[in-house]
Amino acid sequence: MQQETIIGVDIGTTSTKAVAFGLDGKLLFQYAVEYPIYSSKTGYAEQDPEQVFEVVLQTLQVIVEKLRLAGYSLVGISFSSAMHSLIVLDAENKLLTNSITWADTRSKTQAEKLKQSEEGYAIYLHTGTPVHPMSVLPKIVWLREQRPELFANAARFIGIKEYVWHRLFGEFIVDYSVASATGLFNIFDLKWHHPSLQVAGILPQQLSDPVPVTHRNYNLRPDYRIRLNLPENIPFIVGANDGCLANLGSNAMDDGHITITIGTSGAVRVMAGKPATDKLQRIFSYILTPNHYVLGGAVNNGGVVLQWFRDTFYSSETATVHTQNKVPYTLLFDEAATVPAGADGLLFLPYLLGERAPVWDAGASACFIGMRLGHTRAHFVRALLEGITFNMYSVTKALEQVTGSVSKVFANGGLSRSELWVQLLADVFNKEVCLTETYESSAFGAAIVGLYALGKIKKLEDAAQLVTVTKTYTPNASNHLRYQKNYRIFDELYPALRDTFGKLDDLRNEP
Repeated sequence: MQQETIIGVDIGTTSTKAVAFGLDGKLLFQYAVEYPIYSSKTGYAEQDPEQVFEVVLQTLQVIVEKLRLAGYSLVGISFSSAMHSLIVLDAENKLLTNSITWADTRSKTQAEKLKQSEEGYAIYLHTGTPVHPMSVLPKIVWLREQRPELFANAARFIGIKEYVWHRLFGEFIVDYSVASATGLFNIFDLKWHHPSLQVAGILPQQLSDPVPVTHRNYNLRPDYRIRLNLPENIPFIVGANDGCLANLGSNAMDDGHITITIGTSGAVRVMAGKPATDKLQRIFSYILTPNHYVLGGAVNNGGVVLQWFRDTFYSSETATVHTQNKVPYTLLFDEAATVPAGADGLLFLPYLLGERAPVWDAGASACFIGMRLGHTRAHFVRALLEGITFNMYSVTKALEQVTGSVSKVFANGGLSRSELWVQLLADVFNKEVCLTETYESSAFGAAIVGLYALGKIKKLEDAAQLVTVTKTYTPNASNHLRYQKNYRIFDELYPALRDTFGKLDDLRNEP
């Protein structure tokens, strides 16, 4: 009898990954393809939806063929995707815009105005999504105010997963999980939130139909079924957003267990049985199922900061590196390891792309503080890693005020591939940090939802038996004491520099 498998497809910000798992949770095959983010002007961050869709097909095609050649039986395909994207279609379902990603900050003015209003606060309390340029609601308001002709021709407002799903099946649906990150969806009654729609100036019929994350479709368009070499009636499961699925895929399901993900961006998340909001509007509250909510805070500045530093300050090494003509990140980590904890007094505020949690300020800037003559490039890399981690620690402290204290940390994303960075995380947080066998936790979470939707597991909690912790990092007490001293100074920097950042942002936006 052929071994049964399921594929999790993670449609991310910079790449799509297709990952095949056995029903015992073992990773069998994976394949990823990258695509660019287009930034034609300051504040713009877009993707080509057709390019993303083509990559989804490409990654699926490769994995399906690997499974076929290895003699496996495929039981289903389930999806994860990044949140907060916006695509506008006309009445013929033709593209009027690219996919406007979470990193796009054009709606900064609209978001700030709404956030300061009683109406904006009420919307946050009902939707669980902080009012910020990342979310779909301010993006639509910006389009209505700044692109009125385009807005007048808009028939639908959807996200990237909805676009992929419509291309595959011809239906416009959105899972509760992705919908709960738009600022347009009421997380209590699981319907589009009319006060949000009124602010946006749109109608419910211009949005996709909300469905549970277990929603299935067996009717793949014949041309795509032939291209992917799939048998008829393979079930596709809509799945959820990547943040919720990262917690599920890491088995961070218990009270006090948090997931820290650092990929391009980053997030701190905890699972809860009901939604919760914060009077300071610092945390989100997203749905996985009506009995599973993921609370936390997302940051703009994760691995993208490390990528910027590498590409900007390691160009002299590029000529000697033959892998994709890029310096491997291991070189940066090796240099950072030569510098003691605390980077000899050099601090880094990592707001290279503005910031979401915990400050929710699109105009914030990055900066190094404490530079002295003895600091080397290695010090700057070390400070950069520490600054990103301190920022995640700030988000966690805010989250603890709402959800209770943290007892254990599960790390995933690109962060988990660096022993130095994971140990640094354990030292800053003074908690055990666990790595699981599969660091592609969002794709694995999608697979778990697929197994649940297909009746292969009875409840999501049964997935615990599929997750294996491969390594646990324990904190270094002396390093933690050093980091606490540095963090206290780090925590004072943004309030002290906020007005300066605002002035600099105004200068950048001058014509």
